[in-house]
Amino acid sequence: MITDFVEEAPMFKRGLATALVAMLALAGCGSGSDSGDPKTLKLWHFEPPDSAMGTAWAEAIKQFEASHPGVKVSFEEKGFEQMQKTAPMVLNSKDAPDILEYSKGNATAGLLSKQGLLTDISDEVTKRGWDKQLNPAMQTTARYDERGVMGDGKWYGVPNYAEYVKIFYNKDMFAKHGLAAPTTIEQLTTAMDKFAGAGVTPLAVAGAEYPAQQVMYQLALTKADRDWVDRFQRYTGKVDFHDAAWTYGATTFAEWVKKGYIAKDSAGLKAEDMGSAFIQGKYPIMISGSWWYGRLVKGIKNFEWGSVRWPGIASGSAGNMWVIPKGSKNRDLALDFIAITMSQPIQDKLREAGGVPIVNASTPPANPRLKELVEDFNAASTENNLAFYPDWPAPGYYDVLASAVQKLITSSATPAQALDEIAKPYEENLANVGK
Repeated sequence: MITDFVEEAPMFKRGLATALVAMLALAGCGSGSDSGDPKTLKLWHFEPPDSAMGTAWAEAIKQFEASHPGVKVSFEEKGFEQMQKTAPMVLNSKDAPDILEYSKGNATAGLLSKQGLLTDISDEVTKRGWDKQLNPAMQTTARYDERGVMGDGKWYGVPNYAEYVKIFYNKDMFAKHGLAAPTTIEQLTTAMDKFAGAGVTPLAVAGAEYPAQQVMYQLALTKADRDWVDRFQRYTGKVDFHDAAWTYGATTFAEWVKKGYIAKDSAGLKAEDMGSAFIQGKYPIMISGSWWYGRLVKGIKNFEWGSVRWPGIASGSAGNMWVIPKGSKNRDLALDFIAITMSQPIQDKLREAGGVPIVNASTPPANPRLKELVEDFNAASTENNLAFYPDWPAPGYYDVLASAVQKLITSSATPAQALDEIAKPYEENLANVGK
């Protein structure tokens, strides 16, 4: 993930400022004082206003202000990439917000929890019943032990949507070439081969941000099992970056480039470039996250499209989560805001805008696309077929993976060399876990 861009702000995902920038204190009546302003809740998130999450959180802000007379929400939209790079610095300063959306996983929320920058909200989670709303699989990314490793320990955040990687496809282009929905790897490969043979680059990809690395990870997952995922993501055993799964992922990705399934100039593209190109009908296939659903529903006007589950284990988890910085001046207000985002009306709002809710409604959505979106996630979660995201295990790993996969796209590294590149930082981090 996700991790993690553009549609989410994030994965999606997402606000798109990638440079390391100085964060400014949010505007508000006296909000910069040491004591904080009890009439202002400083909130940051990275969801664009037209995304499913952005739509839901905007409604949550309205409901929060209506239920807290005299209190205003001072909101700033931040870029996903921006927060990836600057959060440790910002949350350790006087400019930290009272509440923010942040990436889940060992390398992000786990690292901040280990550094003492996040508030332990375990008691409130129990008190407010959030532990009952989130099943064990969804709790994994909200809880971290003293090493900053996810899955157990204290609650440092609350996710309130879910996400997973799917195969999106242009139904009109598939029909034109006599192709069926790509529900297996074999069908996907056959379709891409036919498109490439007709002079059409099949796969919309962006190498400068998350999508390309997720595609390589997806390919590796086709040869992996649950134990493989846990060893990589939760440090439960040795990881061999030249095993059958990783080798297949890197080798097949490189082959896709050579066969023309992936354009070489995609190495410099960002996630927004990828998504916009698919929405415009320039590519027949996009392998990316459910966070794009709302954008696709709103943006695609000139062709029919569909989506299918990735065969077997796929990247996915609870979504990014609300965290409360240790220095928050208005923790009670922050907790009240989280409660509103976990309420049925806001969860329904998120679902109807194209998101995957954490709290399922008593009735399924009327829109068949949204019904499919929710049902596919529930099936993957029930089957324990969610593999988190490849950049989670080590701090800075997002950039490491992006660099290695970019080299596969430009053919400036062999699959073995790319795997060596991602192995070293992982192993260095593993030696420091808990220290």
